[in-house]
Amino acid sequence: MARIKLQMPENYQFSTTIDVRITDLNYANHLANDSLLSIIHEARVRFLNHFGYTEIDIEGIGSMMADVVIIYKSQSYYGDSLNIEVGVGEISKKSCDLHYRVTKDEDKVVALCKTAIVFFDFQTQKPVRIPSEFLEKIN
Repeated sequence: MARIKLQMPENYQFSTTIDVRITDLNYANHLANDSLLSIIHEARVRFLNHFGYTEIDIEGIGSMMADVVIIYKSQSYYGDSLNIEVGVGEISKKSCDLHYRVTKDEDKVVALCKTAIVFFDFQTQKPVRIPSEFLEKIN
């Protein structure tokens, strides 16, 4: 079976730390799939806040997630302090990829992740161009 591969960025524009909570564990007593998705969501919100944005207001434009890739490299457990680095990948006219490098214990990789973010006008219900001010801030 072919494994998914991600081309991760060389540089990350933002980093944050999130601890694994007891409610983040699954029946195997390690970090659950859905919880990691929630953790990278929190990291994305913090990334946007760092630049003065929210998911529904990026220079007056909203955003929504179009897809996600998560590649697990090691397990994580209750109490682990996860460092999540966020970097911008491929950029198109109406979307961009955000990459997440999730580590613990001084650089042990837990997961490599990517989300595609589409810029969206919720009033017209249509994708729109990425605001140039956003691109200037994140580069």
